[in-house]
Amino acid sequence: MTGPAVVLVGPMGVGKSTVGELLAERLGTHYRDTDADIVAAEGRTVADIFVDDGEPRFRELEREAVRLAVAEHDGVLALGGGAVLDAATRGLLAGLPVVYLTMEVGEAIKRVGLNTARPLLAINPRQQWKQLMEARRHHYTDVARVVVATDDRTPDEVAEAVLDALELKHSPGTAPRTPGKEKLV
Repeated sequence: MTGPAVVLVGPMGVGKSTVGELLAERLGTHYRDTDADIVAAEGRTVADIFVDDGEPRFRELEREAVRLAVAEHDGVLALGGGAVLDAATRGLLAGLPVVYLTMEVGEAIKRVGLNTARPLLAINPRQQWKQLMEARRHHYTDVARVVVATDDRTPDEVAEAVLDALELKHSPGTAPRTPGKEKLV
């Protein structure tokens, strides 16, 4: 197989990182997050890149991070919320097992709230989130092989739904954990 086993896309706060780590564990593979790749390469946070260099520069870094990750990584890959805005990135995702994790605005506000580490939600988070989703939703659905709702589900339940939707099997010895009370963040 070439490319990632699973690619997670969706809005900020939907739980891509949490679910991605669970999926990697269950599939017996590695997890990678392109935002974490950018932070490691740049030595500063995504928010700092946005403030210091602007969104266009961040999107350049993101495009390259996704390109490298798709070429190099064969495990579970999570993309930043805005990665699908780039046409070249959408092209790279064609044919891959992409999962769009969704949530409603009320759930999004509960999860990300007024988190200042999310530069695109710094002012009026509810309105900003709605606007971001209007601009991005069709890109998420266009690249996705499957769509999995995360509202009112634990991370374990979402991970199981992803595995079921993609018809993937657990790695030997990695049966589902007993659902806990943890929440997606």
